[in-house]
Amino acid sequence: MSKARLVITAVTVQGLSQAEASRRYDVSKGWVSKVMARYRTEGEAAFTPRSRRPRSSPRAVSEEVVVAVLAERDRLVASGHDAGPETIAWHLEQAGHDAPSRASIARILTRNGRVVPAPKKKPKAAHHRFEADQPNECWQSDVTHIRLADGTDVEVITWLDDHSRMALHISAHARVTGHIVLETFRAAVAEYGCPASTLTDNGMVYTVRHSAFGVRGGRNAFETELATRGITQKNGRGNHPQTQGKVERFQQTLKTWLARQGPTPETIEDLQTLLDRFRGEYNHHRPHRSLNRRTPAAAYTTRPKATPPSEPPDRTHTRIRHDRVNNGKITLRHAGTLYSIGLGRHHNGTPVTALVHGLDITILDATTGEVLRKLTLDTTHKYQPQTPRNPQT
Repeated sequence: MSKARLVITAVTVQGLSQAEASRRYDVSKGWVSKVMARYRTEGEAAFTPRSRRPRSSPRAVSEEVVVAVLAERDRLVASGHDAGPETIAWHLEQAGHDAPSRASIARILTRNGRVVPAPKKKPKAAHHRFEADQPNECWQSDVTHIRLADGTDVEVITWLDDHSRMALHISAHARVTGHIVLETFRAAVAEYGCPASTLTDNGMVYTVRHSAFGVRGGRNAFETELATRGITQKNGRGNHPQTQGKVERFQQTLKTWLARQGPTPETIEDLQTLLDRFRGEYNHHRPHRSLNRRTPAAAYTTRPKATPPSEPPDRTHTRIRHDRVNNGKITLRHAGTLYSIGLGRHHNGTPVTALVHGLDITILDATTGEVLRKLTLDTTHKYQPQTPRNPQT
């Protein structure tokens, strides 16, 4: 029973005065007077508390804006893009609307059933986010897999600027090889300039330091390119993809977008067309929360770009290579290409040590220390014969 009904009954049925009812039920005399006046005017309706909702809300979001918010939300979801309050506000502003606050948009989405409650996430303080201070200070790269309509597995390589999240390059290939890594990197450099550093995982297409021949000090073509340009190479820890978190998250966004673009592409060319369209929309029409609602393209062009050191720190690569002569030769990897160096079949089985300084190579008998051969590597031929080509007379 409501207190209003109790007080009204005590006054009208029990015969208490308003002052007595006020004291008995510990309410103010003014409140009792208002309740009795309402009872005399409205009858039993006075038993029900009145709504406290204001008669007017000058700051309430108009119905027109509510419709625009919901329409933009539905459009973004259908197109596979992020559709959070901040993104919706950015697109409304681009369309010339006065966008409400992020909290207001969140309430509109909740009231209209556009959001699904999610489990409580870790507090922001639990995450340690690292970001380069300048564009081109660090480029991240990774390879992901996408299936075509016939089930064919295709590999997609991405180059992403760490500071701005700008997608510098996205391309699809039957298989991403070391050669493709180098060519896509060079294409990105030609368009955006040279980065100060790169960050990738430890895949063989990026580094051979953990491979069987990488232990011996070799480099692949990409590593050689970085060393030649004076670019610092960074690789994440094994089984720790969070190090390349930005490019990993980018790939998730890409796959979500692709899944909403209608029929699955049938060919690599069809997929590449979608990738090119996504790259344009992502860079220029998708504000990023971590960029203060700026697009990656805007963030990339705002600050001066970082560059490698003026002098490459490791222009000449020095290493020691241990091998055994087989079929009259040994092999040596340079810039990702495997070369054969002739020593003569009479040395078969001899353990040798190769001292490598850039292209200058000295091969020693590992047992006696005798110099078996000195040469400058001819990178135009994969076999280095004992007798130099076109000998000078």
